Amino acid sequence: MLSPLAYIHPSARLAAGVTVEPFTTIAADVEIGEGSWIGPNVTIMDGTRIGANCQIFPGAVIGAVPQDLKFDGEQTTAVIGDYTVVRECVTVNRGTVDRGETRVGSYCLLMAYVHIAHDCIIGNHCILANTVQVAGHVEIGDYAIVGGSSAVHQFVKIGAHAMVSGGSLVRKDVPPYVKAGREPLSYAGANSVGLRRRGFSEESINMVQQLYRTLFLGGLNNHDALTQIERELPATPERDLALEFVRAATRGIIKGPKRGRADGSESE
Repeated sequence: MLSPLAYIHPSARLAAGVTVEPFTTIAADVEIGEGSWIGPNVTIMDGTRIGANCQIFPGAVIGAVPQDLKFDGEQTTAVIGDYTVVRECVTVNRGTVDRGETRVGSYCLLMAYVHIAHDCIIGNHCILANTVQVAGHVEIGDYAIVGGSSAVHQFVKIGAHAMVSGGSLVRKDVPPYVKAGREPLSYAGANSVGLRRRGFSEESINMVQQLYRTLFLGGLNNHDALTQIERELPATPERDLALEFVRAATRGIIKGPKRGRADGSESE
């Protein structure tokens, strides 16, 4: 159903079964997939591509030009995958010449007031809780969860299946399969509960725990820890993804937890 009180540009491409509620504006260079619901008072701007069976709630603005002074009007896109839910007042800016697109995967949940800046890549099945603010060029892997009111620095990477606690300032890369919390943001253990929920075997989870004990608690620098992990742990997709992620972390990764001394002070 397309409300007569909505403005839909004649050139916009809406598939069968799309619902557009009153007072929504849809620009010309827009594609919306079959079965998606676009709520009232939504603004969908040029360059937006929305998949099938998505839900876009009131106040959301999708595809606005980047908040980047280097942007020079280049033709770029903001892409949202299938079955993704975008809650109230979320903003997703389109890309710049750097990547040409901002991409949010399928089966994601962006809760109210989330901001996704230009050139971000958000994987599938991700959850960004209320008021998470994601700066430009950030990458977030599949199944990652970012707690409410967190702020993610530009160019940071958050690995697949990671969980970041609410209110975090994410200045460094967060490896896959871990929980991250505290201030400054630090390793808080393997995300074992999340991995079990997603069908990872106990053997795989134990390997992930051992890997990160070596990396964060073994007293080694990253190079030596990775060498030891590669030598002692068998090659698995989980091990190899973690090693590749840490080695590619140009911003550096989060630190291990602080350990108390006998005099009550703390050490890294």
